[in-house]
Amino acid sequence: MRAPTIYFVRHGETEWNAAGRFQGWRDIPLNARGRAQAARVGGLLRELMAERNCDPARLAYVASPLGRARETMELMRATLGVPPASYRADERLREIGYGAWEGLTVAEMAAAHPEVFAARNADKWQVAAPGGETYAAIAARLKGWLDSLTQDTVAVAHSGTARALMVALGVAPAVSAGDLPVAQGAVYVFADGGMTRHG
Repeated sequence: MRAPTIYFVRHGETEWNAAGRFQGWRDIPLNARGRAQAARVGGLLRELMAERNCDPARLAYVASPLGRARETMELMRATLGVPPASYRADERLREIGYGAWEGLTVAEMAAAHPEVFAARNADKWQVAAPGGETYAAIAARLKGWLDSLTQDTVAVAHSGTARALMVALGVAPAVSAGDLPVAQGAVYVFADGGMTRHG
């Protein structure tokens, strides 16, 4: 049986994204640019669905419970022409926790915990921020979510979630996944053992 296709969207920009501050589990809302990105992604999805002769209303929709992901989902669904609030939230799609580093820039992290910062730079997959999570832990929590999918699904979550998902689905190696860029305002399609980016 064919594995469900996943249309993955990273939430739109927030003021902390713009300032280079790591959010983790902090609930930072979208800024004006982020809201525009969310609406644009709805248009991208509409085009992808038309190319595939797929009715957007027939897909499953799930978001991280964090507000920036939910707001992105609702703006995107409005552009798609489906009821904005008709989707599920799933804790397993939550962003990687950055613990004591949430709210900090990279330079501030390095200054606050130089030894941990150096160790994490050498192995982002297995080393966590102080009080935070590893990418390996996120991949483990995503495995249960992947196993639960029964139909093609649109998911809105985070850059850390996306990196762990790439490894869980075998499209990126763990050794370099922590440094992979994940764009806002784009759709990542995971299908047939591969990944393509749109937008």
